[in-house]
Amino acid sequence: MASRPRGRRPIQEITAPQRRTLQEIRLYTSQRGYPPTIKELADILGISHASAHGQVNQLVRKGYLKREPKKARGIAIVREPEDDVPDLVAVPIVGQVAAGQPILAEENIIGEVLVESRIAGSGRCFALEVKGDSMVKASIRERDLVVVRQQPVAENGDIVVALLEDEATVKRLYIREEKIELRPENPKHQPIPVGPDDGLRILGKVVAVRRPGSKMHTPGTVWQ
Repeated sequence: MASRPRGRRPIQEITAPQRRTLQEIRLYTSQRGYPPTIKELADILGISHASAHGQVNQLVRKGYLKREPKKARGIAIVREPEDDVPDLVAVPIVGQVAAGQPILAEENIIGEVLVESRIAGSGRCFALEVKGDSMVKASIRERDLVVVRQQPVAENGDIVVALLEDEATVKRLYIREEKIELRPENPKHQPIPVGPDDGLRILGKVVAVRRPGSKMHTPGTVWQ
């Protein structure tokens, strides 16, 4: 009797609900730089914790996800469905930004990072590498790469990249009546009050974060 050939079991196709689960994990990870917990995934999908756990187990069994033991966020995408590979666009990585100089001037561009087109949207985007720990409570850490949609205005509560006194900074924008502040997400740092003569310039809104070590992250950029 002939023995069965050894090798990896063929990866099975996924159902529509499993496909959506995979897409939401991918989108969450792209935007935040880390995967969702099972509870967060259940909330996003509008299903029970047990159902979300079951979806993830099926995707692991079929070879689309893997688990990292003993981690609350221990799920990672290892394979995309053949017909569901995301469209990627190249976003320029910008070095030091000076007042009066165009953000995407040729001399500022020092590399590029690939970002899903649905995250980048229809506007122009650029990326900067973070220096410092003022935004750690928003899950933006030292050497993370922030992807920024270029826009001159932002709303209260947006995380923005702003130019203030010839220096670019990433902070949460706070607007209340006549009061404007650039607020850190770390209690060790103080909010930066902004007056009418401070020359505040919004460069754009942060739409995604890339963690160091990711395949999409290009090391060596310095940004303050």
